[in-house]
Amino acid sequence: MILPIVAYGSPVLKKQAEPVDIRADWLEDFVNDMFETMYKASGVGLAAPQVDKSVRIFVIDPKPFAEWKELSDQERLQLENAKMVFINARMINEEGEPENFEEGCLSIPGIHEKVKRPSKITLEYYDLNGNLHKRTFDGIIARVIQHEYDHIEGILFTDRLSPIKKRMLQRKLDKISRGEVQVNYKMKFPKRKR
Repeated sequence: MILPIVAYGSPVLKKQAEPVDIRADWLEDFVNDMFETMYKASGVGLAAPQVDKSVRIFVIDPKPFAEWKELSDQERLQLENAKMVFINARMINEEGEPENFEEGCLSIPGIHEKVKRPSKITLEYYDLNGNLHKRTFDGIIARVIQHEYDHIEGILFTDRLSPIKKRMLQRKLDKISRGEVQVNYKMKFPKRKR
């Protein structure tokens, strides 16, 4: 089932998400719905708060990046096989020289900006079968994971921009929160105050 993606300005996007019971009977269906929603919106990652559920779950599938010509065969293969589910993820370590990379977000359509993030991360998380993993990621996969991890922490990529850059984007961000944006996927906009 395709779920509506909540837009910038929705309170759920600024809230730290709650841990989830990894044995919950709704979990598998919800994760499948998240993947279906992400693919429909042409995304490479999606976090539960983006579909209005404040729990610590996110999914990634950075396969579209594998089409980049400048990648090595190993990087390409890694990206083609990186479809993953992260439940109750916890950042263990961030390291490496911070790198700039242009990011966008399904909750903030039409805005893409360079964000500086560490090149390597170590995460502890559960998979859909309830298995605990501790794993290190780097490159594009680490970038996608960090972006989605931020969502479960209540952080948007625009929060990582300089105050000047954010001020420059404020008019566009306000339009998104008012629903004045064209997208080819289902969105849910914040309720307007009267």
